[in-house]
Amino acid sequence: MFHFCNNIENRSYRKENMNRMKENHCPSFDSYWYTIAVPTPFGSPPGKRGFIRNSFSAGQRINVLFVPFLMLLLFFSSCNRNPLKVDISDIKAEVEIVRFDQELFHAPMQDTLTELKKLRYRNPDFFDLFTWKIIGIGGMEEEHFPEAINEFLTDTMILNVKSMVETKFSDFRKIEIRIIEAFKYYNYHFPEKELPTIFTMISGFNQSVVTAENIIGISLDKYLGRDCSYYKLLSNVPQYKTANMHPEKIPSDVAYAWGMTEFEEGENTTTVLDHIIHQGKLMYFVDALLPEMHDTLKIGYTTLQLQWCTENEPQMWNYLVEERMLYSNRRMDILRFINDGPYTNGFPLESPSRAGIWIGWQIVRQYMKKFPDITLPELMLNTDYQKILNDSQYYPE
Repeated sequence: MFHFCNNIENRSYRKENMNRMKENHCPSFDSYWYTIAVPTPFGSPPGKRGFIRNSFSAGQRINVLFVPFLMLLLFFSSCNRNPLKVDISDIKAEVEIVRFDQELFHAPMQDTLTELKKLRYRNPDFFDLFTWKIIGIGGMEEEHFPEAINEFLTDTMILNVKSMVETKFSDFRKIEIRIIEAFKYYNYHFPEKELPTIFTMISGFNQSVVTAENIIGISLDKYLGRDCSYYKLLSNVPQYKTANMHPEKIPSDVAYAWGMTEFEEGENTTTVLDHIIHQGKLMYFVDALLPEMHDTLKIGYTTLQLQWCTENEPQMWNYLVEERMLYSNRRMDILRFINDGPYTNGFPLESPSRAGIWIGWQIVRQYMKKFPDITLPELMLNTDYQKILNDSQYYPE
Protein backbone atom coordinates (compact mmCIF):
# COMPACT_ATOMS: atom_id res chain seq x y z
CA MET A 1 0.00 0.00 0.00
CA PHE A 2 1.25 3.49 -0.76
CA HIS A 3 0.19 6.79 0.77
CA PHE A 4 0.24 10.35 -0.46
CA CYS A 5 0.77 13.22 1.98
CA ASN A 6 -0.04 16.43 0.12
CA ASN A 7 0.98 18.93 2.81
CA ILE A 8 -1.09 17.25 5.50
CA GLU A 9 -4.22 16.19 3.68
CA ASN A 10 -5.33 12.59 3.35
CA ARG A 11 -7.67 11.03 5.91
CA SER A 12 -10.32 8.29 6.33
CA TYR A 13 -13.16 8.06 8.82
CA ARG A 14 -14.66 5.68 11.48
CA LYS A 15 -16.67 5.45 14.91
CA GLU A 16 -16.91 5.07 18.77
CA ASN A 17 -19.62 5.66 21.44
CA MET A 18 -19.86 8.74 23.69
CA ASN A 19 -20.27 9.04 27.46
CA ARG A 20 -23.30 10.72 29.02
CA MET A 21 -23.32 14.49 28.55
CA LYS A 22 -26.01 16.84 29.90
CA GLU A 23 -27.84 18.89 27.32
CA ASN A 24 -27.49 22.67 27.28
CA HIS A 25 -28.94 25.02 24.71
CA CYS A 26 -26.38 27.09 22.83
CA PRO A 27 -27.39 30.07 20.71
CA SER A 28 -26.34 30.05 17.07
CA PHE A 29 -22.66 30.55 16.40
CA ASP A 30 -21.97 33.54 14.17
CA SER A 31 -18.82 34.57 12.38
CA TYR A 32 -17.17 36.15 15.40
CA TRP A 33 -18.88 35.94 18.81
CA TYR A 34 -21.01 33.34 20.47
CA THR A 35 -22.50 32.68 23.91
CA ILE A 36 -21.92 29.33 25.53
CA ALA A 37 -23.17 27.54 28.62
CA VAL A 38 -20.52 25.00 29.57
CA PRO A 39 -22.01 21.55 30.40
CA THR A 40 -21.87 20.56 34.06
CA PRO A 41 -19.91 17.28 33.47
CA PHE A 42 -16.93 19.32 32.32
CA GLY A 43 -16.83 21.12 35.66
CA SER A 44 -17.26 24.77 34.76
CA PRO A 45 -20.16 27.12 35.55
CA PRO A 46 -22.14 28.67 32.68
CA GLY A 47 -20.82 31.95 31.34
CA LYS A 48 -20.31 34.05 28.27
CA ARG A 49 -17.26 33.48 26.18
CA GLY A 50 -16.13 34.77 22.83
CA PHE A 51 -13.24 34.30 20.46
CA ILE A 52 -10.34 36.63 21.08
CA ARG A 53 -8.79 38.85 18.43
CA ASN A 54 -5.75 40.18 20.30
CA SER A 55 -3.91 39.41 23.50
CA PHE A 56 -4.31 42.93 24.91
CA SER A 57 -6.63 45.80 24.03
CA ALA A 58 -5.33 49.33 23.53
CA GLY A 59 -4.50 51.04 26.82
CA GLN A 60 -4.95 47.88 28.89
CA ARG A 61 -2.84 47.87 32.06
CA ILE A 62 -0.63 44.85 32.66
CA ASN A 63 0.48 44.00 36.19
CA VAL A 64 3.83 42.25 36.47
CA LEU A 65 5.07 40.33 39.48
CA PHE A 66 8.84 40.40 39.78
CA VAL A 67 10.65 37.45 41.35
CA PRO A 68 14.34 36.93 41.96
CA PHE A 69 16.12 36.20 38.69
CA LEU A 70 17.68 32.95 39.83
CA MET A 71 14.35 31.51 40.99
CA LEU A 72 12.76 32.53 37.70
CA LEU A 73 15.57 30.92 35.74
CA LEU A 74 15.30 27.67 37.68
CA PHE A 75 11.53 27.62 37.30
CA PHE A 76 11.56 28.05 33.55
CA SER A 77 14.45 25.63 32.98
CA SER A 78 12.53 22.89 34.81
CA CYS A 79 9.20 23.67 33.15
CA ASN A 80 10.65 23.89 29.66
CA ARG A 81 12.64 20.67 29.77
CA ASN A 82 11.46 18.62 26.81
CA PRO A 83 11.04 14.92 27.69
CA LEU A 84 11.24 14.05 23.99
CA LYS A 85 14.76 15.53 23.71
CA VAL A 86 16.37 12.17 24.43
CA ASP A 87 20.01 11.21 23.99
CA ILE A 88 20.55 9.80 20.48
CA SER A 89 24.34 10.07 20.49
CA ASP A 90 24.69 6.28 20.55
CA ILE A 91 22.30 5.70 17.63
CA LYS A 92 24.48 4.58 14.73
CA ALA A 93 21.76 3.75 12.22
CA GLU A 94 21.21 6.43 9.57
CA VAL A 95 18.41 6.73 7.08
CA GLU A 96 19.63 6.67 3.46
CA ILE A 97 18.70 9.64 1.27
CA VAL A 98 18.90 9.09 -2.49
CA ARG A 99 18.89 12.09 -4.86
CA PHE A 100 16.76 10.27 -7.42
CA ASP A 101 15.97 13.54 -9.20
CA GLN A 102 19.65 14.09 -9.94
CA GLU A 103 20.25 10.49 -11.01
CA LEU A 104 17.27 10.62 -13.38
CA PHE A 105 17.95 13.96 -15.04
CA HIS A 106 21.75 13.69 -15.12
CA ALA A 107 21.81 10.26 -16.75
CA PRO A 108 23.62 10.22 -20.13
CA MET A 109 21.02 10.64 -22.86
CA GLN A 110 22.83 8.82 -25.68
CA ASP A 111 21.09 5.59 -24.74
CA THR A 112 18.28 6.66 -22.41
CA LEU A 113 16.64 3.27 -22.02
CA THR A 114 19.88 1.55 -21.05
CA GLU A 115 20.63 4.23 -18.45
CA LEU A 116 17.11 3.99 -17.07
CA LYS A 117 17.45 0.22 -16.74
CA LYS A 118 20.57 0.81 -14.63
CA LEU A 119 18.68 3.34 -12.51
CA ARG A 120 15.80 0.92 -12.04
CA TYR A 121 18.24 -1.86 -11.11
CA ARG A 122 19.61 0.33 -8.30
CA ASN A 123 16.19 1.44 -7.02
CA PRO A 124 13.59 -1.00 -8.39
CA ASP A 125 10.73 -0.35 -5.95
CA PHE A 126 10.91 3.42 -6.06
CA PHE A 127 11.52 3.54 -9.81
CA ASP A 128 8.29 1.60 -10.41
CA LEU A 129 6.42 3.69 -7.86
CA PHE A 130 7.64 6.84 -9.59
CA THR A 131 6.76 5.83 -13.15
CA TRP A 132 3.50 4.03 -12.39
CA LYS A 133 1.93 6.01 -9.56
CA ILE A 134 3.55 9.44 -9.48
CA ILE A 135 4.05 10.56 -13.07
CA GLY A 136 1.66 7.91 -14.43
CA ILE A 137 3.46 6.68 -17.54
CA GLY A 138 3.54 2.97 -16.73
CA GLY A 139 6.50 0.63 -16.47
CA MET A 140 9.56 -0.09 -18.60
CA GLU A 141 7.88 -3.14 -20.10
CA GLU A 142 5.17 -0.92 -21.62
CA GLU A 143 5.52 -0.36 -25.37
CA HIS A 144 4.97 3.38 -25.08
CA PHE A 145 7.38 3.84 -22.12
CA PRO A 146 10.48 5.11 -24.03
CA GLU A 147 8.45 7.83 -25.71
CA ALA A 148 6.58 8.76 -22.51
CA ILE A 149 9.68 9.04 -20.33
CA ASN A 150 11.45 11.04 -23.02
CA GLU A 151 8.54 13.48 -23.14
CA PHE A 152 8.73 13.90 -19.37
CA LEU A 153 12.51 14.42 -19.32
CA THR A 154 12.47 16.96 -22.17
CA ASP A 155 9.27 18.84 -21.28
CA THR A 156 9.93 22.59 -21.16
CA MET A 157 8.11 23.13 -17.87
CA ILE A 158 9.78 20.13 -16.23
CA LEU A 159 13.22 21.37 -17.33
CA ASN A 160 12.47 24.85 -15.98
CA VAL A 161 11.32 23.33 -12.69
CA LYS A 162 14.46 21.18 -12.60
CA SER A 163 16.58 24.34 -12.85
CA MET A 164 14.57 25.95 -10.05
CA VAL A 165 15.02 22.85 -7.87
CA GLU A 166 18.78 22.85 -8.51
CA THR A 167 18.98 26.51 -7.49
CA LYS A 168 16.73 26.27 -4.44
CA PHE A 169 18.32 23.05 -3.20
CA SER A 170 21.92 23.67 -4.24
CA ASP A 171 22.77 22.97 -0.60
CA PHE A 172 20.47 20.16 0.48
CA ARG A 173 22.74 19.09 3.32
CA LYS A 174 20.95 21.12 6.01
CA ILE A 175 17.64 19.40 5.27
CA GLU A 176 19.37 16.02 5.01
CA ILE A 177 20.90 16.47 8.48
CA ARG A 178 17.50 17.33 9.96
CA ILE A 179 15.86 14.28 8.37
CA ILE A 180 18.71 11.95 9.38
CA GLU A 181 18.44 13.23 12.96
CA ALA A 182 14.65 12.77 12.90
CA PHE A 183 15.04 9.11 12.02
CA LYS A 184 17.64 8.63 14.72
CA TYR A 185 14.91 9.69 17.13
CA TYR A 186 12.58 7.28 15.34
CA ASN A 187 15.14 4.49 15.77
CA TYR A 188 15.47 5.38 19.47
CA HIS A 189 11.72 4.94 20.03
CA PHE A 190 11.23 2.06 17.58
CA PRO A 191 14.54 0.14 17.52
CA GLU A 192 12.90 -2.97 16.06
CA LYS A 193 11.52 -1.15 13.00
CA GLU A 194 13.38 -0.92 9.72
CA LEU A 195 14.37 2.54 8.54
CA PRO A 196 12.91 3.66 5.22
CA THR A 197 14.95 4.82 2.25
CA ILE A 198 14.18 8.41 1.28
CA PHE A 199 14.15 9.53 -2.36
CA THR A 200 14.00 13.07 -3.69
CA MET A 201 12.23 13.61 -6.99
CA ILE A 202 10.68 16.06 -9.41
CA SER A 203 7.09 14.93 -9.78
CA GLY A 204 5.62 17.58 -12.04
CA PHE A 205 3.78 19.15 -9.06
CA ASN A 206 2.12 15.91 -8.01
CA GLN A 207 2.23 14.60 -4.42
CA SER A 208 4.38 16.47 -1.90
CA VAL A 209 5.34 13.31 0.00
CA VAL A 210 4.57 9.75 -1.07
CA THR A 211 5.18 6.67 1.05
CA ALA A 212 5.21 2.95 0.46
CA GLU A 213 6.74 0.01 2.31
CA ASN A 214 10.14 1.25 3.56
CA ILE A 215 10.03 4.12 1.04
CA ILE A 216 9.50 7.87 1.34
CA GLY A 217 9.52 10.08 -1.74
CA ILE A 218 9.83 13.87 -1.52
CA SER A 219 8.74 16.06 -4.45
CA LEU A 220 11.22 18.92 -4.27
CA ASP A 221 9.19 20.84 -6.85
CA LYS A 222 6.43 21.12 -4.21
CA TYR A 223 8.80 22.98 -1.84
CA LEU A 224 10.19 25.78 -4.02
CA GLY A 225 8.91 28.56 -1.78
CA ARG A 226 5.68 30.49 -1.35
CA ASP A 227 6.52 32.90 -4.17
CA CYS A 228 7.24 30.26 -6.83
CA SER A 229 5.71 31.57 -10.06
CA TYR A 230 4.45 28.14 -11.12
CA TYR A 231 2.31 27.72 -8.01
CA LYS A 232 0.15 30.65 -9.07
CA LEU A 233 -0.61 28.85 -12.34
CA LEU A 234 -1.70 25.55 -10.79
CA SER A 235 -5.47 25.27 -10.51
CA ASN A 236 -5.24 22.59 -7.80
CA VAL A 237 -2.96 24.61 -5.51
CA PRO A 238 -4.88 27.36 -3.66
CA GLN A 239 -3.04 30.11 -1.83
CA TYR A 240 -3.51 28.55 1.59
CA LYS A 241 -1.53 25.52 0.40
CA THR A 242 1.39 27.50 -1.03
CA ALA A 243 1.99 28.98 2.43
CA ASN A 244 3.56 25.64 3.43
CA MET A 245 5.32 24.84 0.16
CA HIS A 246 8.80 25.87 1.27
CA PRO A 247 11.99 23.91 2.09
CA GLU A 248 11.74 24.30 5.89
CA LYS A 249 8.48 22.32 5.85
CA ILE A 250 10.06 19.17 4.37
CA PRO A 251 11.25 17.49 7.62
CA SER A 252 7.89 17.81 9.41
CA ASP A 253 5.93 16.68 6.33
CA VAL A 254 8.21 13.65 6.05
CA ALA A 255 7.80 12.81 9.76
CA TYR A 256 4.02 13.22 9.60
CA ALA A 257 3.72 11.15 6.42
CA TRP A 258 5.78 8.33 7.93
CA GLY A 259 3.66 8.36 11.07
CA MET A 260 0.50 8.25 8.96
CA THR A 261 1.93 5.24 7.08
CA GLU A 262 3.10 3.32 10.14
CA PHE A 263 0.02 4.02 12.28
CA GLU A 264 -3.09 3.95 10.14
CA GLU A 265 -6.55 4.69 11.49
CA GLY A 266 -8.29 1.69 12.98
CA GLU A 267 -11.82 0.54 12.34
CA ASN A 268 -12.98 2.26 15.54
CA THR A 269 -11.88 5.70 14.31
CA THR A 270 -15.27 7.08 13.35
CA THR A 271 -16.18 10.21 15.30
CA VAL A 272 -14.80 13.73 15.34
CA LEU A 273 -13.20 12.95 18.72
CA ASP A 274 -11.58 9.78 17.37
CA HIS A 275 -10.13 11.62 14.41
CA ILE A 276 -8.79 14.66 16.20
CA ILE A 277 -7.06 12.48 18.82
CA HIS A 278 -5.68 10.15 16.14
CA GLN A 279 -4.32 13.21 14.35
CA GLY A 280 -3.05 14.50 17.68
CA LYS A 281 -1.10 11.28 18.10
CA LEU A 282 0.46 11.78 14.67
CA MET A 283 1.44 15.32 15.65
CA TYR A 284 2.97 13.97 18.87
CA PHE A 285 4.87 11.50 16.69
CA VAL A 286 6.22 14.55 14.82
CA ASP A 287 7.10 16.08 18.22
CA ALA A 288 9.12 12.97 19.04
CA LEU A 289 11.03 12.96 15.73
CA LEU A 290 11.61 16.72 15.67
CA PRO A 291 11.74 17.74 19.35
CA GLU A 292 13.58 21.02 18.68
CA MET A 293 11.39 22.23 15.81
CA HIS A 294 8.97 25.08 16.49
CA ASP A 295 5.27 24.23 16.51
CA THR A 296 4.62 26.61 13.61
CA LEU A 297 6.68 24.42 11.29
CA LYS A 298 5.29 21.18 12.67
CA ILE A 299 1.66 22.03 11.96
CA GLY A 300 2.18 24.63 9.26
CA TYR A 301 0.70 27.66 11.03
CA THR A 302 1.95 31.22 11.11
CA THR A 303 2.90 32.69 14.49
CA LEU A 304 -0.38 34.62 14.55
CA GLN A 305 -2.42 31.50 13.70
CA LEU A 306 -0.73 29.55 16.49
CA GLN A 307 -1.33 32.43 18.88
CA TRP A 308 -5.01 32.52 17.85
CA CYS A 309 -5.39 28.81 18.68
CA THR A 310 -3.71 29.24 22.06
CA GLU A 311 -5.87 32.23 23.00
CA ASN A 312 -9.10 30.64 21.77
CA GLU A 313 -8.53 27.05 22.92
CA PRO A 314 -11.33 27.14 25.56
CA GLN A 315 -13.79 28.67 23.09
CA MET A 316 -13.03 26.08 20.41
CA TRP A 317 -13.41 23.20 22.85
CA ASN A 318 -16.64 24.61 24.27
CA TYR A 319 -18.03 24.92 20.76
CA LEU A 320 -17.27 21.27 20.00
CA VAL A 321 -18.98 20.25 23.25
CA GLU A 322 -22.02 22.53 22.98
CA GLU A 323 -22.69 21.76 19.32
CA ARG A 324 -22.32 18.02 20.05
CA MET A 325 -19.60 17.72 17.44
CA LEU A 326 -17.25 15.47 19.39
CA TYR A 327 -19.29 12.33 18.85
CA SER A 328 -20.63 13.10 15.41
CA ASN A 329 -19.68 10.50 12.81
CA ARG A 330 -20.88 12.55 9.87
CA ARG A 331 -18.18 12.79 7.22
CA MET A 332 -18.61 16.54 6.69
CA ASP A 333 -18.33 17.24 10.43
CA ILE A 334 -15.06 15.29 10.53
CA LEU A 335 -13.61 16.92 7.43
CA ARG A 336 -14.34 20.48 8.54
CA PHE A 337 -12.10 20.14 11.60
CA ILE A 338 -9.16 18.20 10.12
CA ASN A 339 -8.94 19.16 6.45
CA ASP A 340 -6.80 21.91 5.01
CA GLY A 341 -8.44 25.13 3.92
CA PRO A 342 -8.37 28.91 4.38
CA TYR A 343 -9.87 28.53 7.90
CA THR A 344 -11.76 26.00 10.03
CA ASN A 345 -15.40 25.92 9.01
CA GLY A 346 -17.56 26.70 12.05
CA PHE A 347 -14.90 28.83 13.71
CA PRO A 348 -14.22 32.53 12.92
CA LEU A 349 -12.52 33.50 9.68
CA GLU A 350 -9.43 34.38 11.74
CA SER A 351 -9.01 30.72 12.68
CA PRO A 352 -6.46 28.55 10.85
CA SER A 353 -7.57 25.38 9.12
CA ARG A 354 -7.22 22.00 10.82
CA ALA A 355 -7.98 23.50 14.24
CA GLY A 356 -9.40 20.13 15.28
CA ILE A 357 -5.97 18.57 14.74
CA TRP A 358 -4.41 21.26 16.91
CA ILE A 359 -6.91 20.51 19.71
CA GLY A 360 -6.25 16.77 19.42
CA TRP A 361 -2.54 17.53 19.62
CA GLN A 362 -3.02 19.41 22.91
CA ILE A 363 -5.11 16.56 24.32
CA VAL A 364 -2.38 14.03 23.52
CA ARG A 365 0.35 16.29 24.86
CA GLN A 366 -1.52 16.68 28.14
CA TYR A 367 -2.14 12.93 28.28
CA MET A 368 1.57 12.18 27.85
CA LYS A 369 2.49 14.85 30.37
CA LYS A 370 0.23 13.20 32.96
CA PHE A 371 1.58 9.73 32.17
CA PRO A 372 5.32 10.16 31.47
CA ASP A 373 5.98 6.42 31.74
CA ILE A 374 3.91 5.69 28.62
CA THR A 375 6.23 5.10 25.68
CA LEU A 376 5.75 6.48 22.19
CA PRO A 377 5.01 2.98 20.76
CA GLU A 378 2.38 2.44 23.48
CA LEU A 379 0.76 5.75 22.66
CA MET A 380 0.69 5.14 18.92
CA LEU A 381 -0.92 1.71 19.38
CA ASN A 382 -3.56 3.01 21.79
CA THR A 383 -6.85 3.46 19.91
CA ASP A 384 -9.08 3.98 22.95
CA TYR A 385 -9.60 7.64 22.10
CA GLN A 386 -12.26 8.20 24.76
CA LYS A 387 -9.93 6.89 27.47
CA ILE A 388 -7.11 9.12 26.23
CA LEU A 389 -9.44 12.11 26.56
CA ASN A 390 -10.75 11.05 29.99
CA ASP A 391 -7.30 10.26 31.39
CA SER A 392 -5.81 13.48 30.05
CA GLN A 393 -8.37 15.47 32.08
CA TYR A 394 -8.26 17.96 29.25
CA TYR A 395 -10.33 21.02 29.87
CA PRO A 396 -8.82 24.32 28.67
CA GLU A 397 -9.60 27.42 30.67
